[in-house]
Amino acid sequence: MMMAGVRRIFARLWRGSRAGGADGALLWFGLTALLVCFLAYLTGAAPLLILALALLGLAGCALALQPWPELPAGPQEDAQKAASMEEIEALADRMWEMQESEQRFHGLLEALGDLVVHRDRNGRILYANSVFAEFMEVEPSALKGKTLPELGVDIGLVPDAAFSDGESLSSTDVPIHAKGGLRWFSWTELSLRDRENDTVSHWAIARDITARKRAEGALVNARERAEQASLAKSRFLATVSHEIRTPMNGIMGMATLLADTRLSPEQRTYLGAISTSAAALLALIEDLLDYSKIEAGRLELEPQRVNVRELVENIVELMASRAFAKNIGLGCHIAPEVPDTVTADPGRLRQILLNLLGNAVKFTEEGGVLVTVTTAMHDDKPALAFKVDDTGPGLDEATIERIFHEFEQADSGPTRRHGGAGLGLAITSRLVEAMDGGIAVESAPGEGAAFTVLLPLLEGADAPVEATLALKGWNVAILTPHAVEGEALAMTVRAHGGKVRVFDGEKSAAALLRRRQAAFDAVLVDASLESGNVDLLARLRRQGLHAEQALTLIAPTDRGRLSAFRANGYGVFLARPVRGRTILRLLLNGRPSTAESAAAEPDAPGRGPSPRTGAALNVLVAEDNEINAMLARATLTRAGHRVTLVSNGRAAVDALTHPARDYDIVLMDLHMPVLGGLDAISGVRRYEEETGLPPIPILVLSADGQEKTRHGVLAHGASGFVTKPLDPDKLLSALETHAAA
Repeated sequence: MMMAGVRRIFARLWRGSRAGGADGALLWFGLTALLVCFLAYLTGAAPLLILALALLGLAGCALALQPWPELPAGPQEDAQKAASMEEIEALADRMWEMQESEQRFHGLLEALGDLVVHRDRNGRILYANSVFAEFMEVEPSALKGKTLPELGVDIGLVPDAAFSDGESLSSTDVPIHAKGGLRWFSWTELSLRDRENDTVSHWAIARDITARKRAEGALVNARERAEQASLAKSRFLATVSHEIRTPMNGIMGMATLLADTRLSPEQRTYLGAISTSAAALLALIEDLLDYSKIEAGRLELEPQRVNVRELVENIVELMASRAFAKNIGLGCHIAPEVPDTVTADPGRLRQILLNLLGNAVKFTEEGGVLVTVTTAMHDDKPALAFKVDDTGPGLDEATIERIFHEFEQADSGPTRRHGGAGLGLAITSRLVEAMDGGIAVESAPGEGAAFTVLLPLLEGADAPVEATLALKGWNVAILTPHAVEGEALAMTVRAHGGKVRVFDGEKSAAALLRRRQAAFDAVLVDASLESGNVDLLARLRRQGLHAEQALTLIAPTDRGRLSAFRANGYGVFLARPVRGRTILRLLLNGRPSTAESAAAEPDAPGRGPSPRTGAALNVLVAEDNEINAMLARATLTRAGHRVTLVSNGRAAVDALTHPARDYDIVLMDLHMPVLGGLDAISGVRRYEEETGLPPIPILVLSADGQEKTRHGVLAHGASGFVTKPLDPDKLLSALETHAAA
């Protein structure tokens, strides 16, 4: 009861003090009287005075604690009190919810496992989660008020101007030195501005990305090592290939010189085997060089104007000897609408076609190979389509998927019949890709293969030519055992408006003649169908064949029979494989031109370079390899030129800077002892500038046929570049061209 009374006293005292009413004053008076009474008792005052003070204090407290009747409140006051209570309760609930939300937010920041920091406008920490505190090895409370640079974190503040519109999100990678070593963090920071009170805060979250950074570093190191290894491999291949080409120059050159001497049939057979093997080895070396350049990323295209017809037909003629040796046909048809000249890299285009055509001839044992060039669309842009069809063994789907990979071959088993390194198609595919083109193959086992290359027509190409119907109304008969060549000729005739019938021999033609008389404007007969008596044409005419013109298709081996063909009614000779515009011109003219007569009589195999009729030249040859020097001397001497040999670059400079020099042209090897070819050329050019002498033509001899090397020697002052192995005809032609210039 006593404690309850005390509580009642203090409660009433508190209420009285807040209300400022009379009961409060009485209560204070009563308590004061009792206190004075107690002090009087302690000091020994008169008992009567003590009693009076006690009664007075008790009476005041009694009157103060007596409940006073309250006046009844009005309805309006009750409503106001109820509304106030509701507002107070709602405000208390909102404050409780905000407190819970803040607790959940901080709990989430703690559970993330990432570093979380809240900073003010000046960069001082307002809040940091326990993860950040543990990482810094300090208590969370000790972080407040500090800046990140003070803690060793090198990151600044986003300027206020960067988020003047309200907020800015930034991200960067930050290194932080910790006790366990350097750690990397992905630091993402959101900077906010309160537009009402212009307060600024920066919230940052940082995630540990040390493992990712280490992986990236390892990847960069691995890539650098791979690039260095690739570069080393390319250098090795280039060096080895160069060293192989040098003796190859001697082998092939000496074989060429030996072929121009008197040899027995057996010796000529052996010499042919040497030349064939050397050519195969040289082709392999070229593939290795190209592959090394592609792998090293050093493949550079050199677009220029090129005559497509001339290039394609030259390649087909180049492969003709290989096709004829296997007794298979080789035909070429270039559609009339194909532009005469286009912009392309002629060397790379030639390489693509040589690879495709070479493979087709190699794998075809019966039938033949047909090359066609037409216009097409590639990626919705005009393009040229080069197609090589063969009648070889064909390819299955599994082989098609892998033949464009490096070192893959269609015939890769232990019993394979054809050699090769398996780089040709891989290089072709890379070259086509570099030229923004596409390559595809259609094939099935036993049905041959058709490779198609699409190359875009770059700006500068001639406008497509409209086909002329020059042979409209013509009727042409073609007799050939080679269906592919017959089809190529037929496509040319039809493209110019003519009609054509193709026969595989005398029997099929005679079958038509027995049914009805046949009148043709021209008849083309393959010389291989003619017997020794050359009477096939006469027999067909007796059976009812009427033809205004008779043309015969000859191979190089038919050269000795031309007089017999003329005597038996053939007025025109066409060298196989026949060029499209050649047959068109001869059909329309009715007789061969002088140039065609020459083309129809190819040189016999094994003949050496024909003697030159130009003036004799004084030639200085700087070559350290004895065999190559011997080859150059023999080639030039046979052509009637005078040759002086030196074995190093210093001797060449001494000879060319002598006041009495009397040379018309110089052949300079690129790699020589004492002084290299480039340094020797630079020395000669400096001497000529100082003395005012006209520059002497200098042709560089090198087994390195890369365009980079070619440009380098020309930049050092060379007049031309001749690639080893030396071709006698090309060497003499280059020599006389530069000497005349």
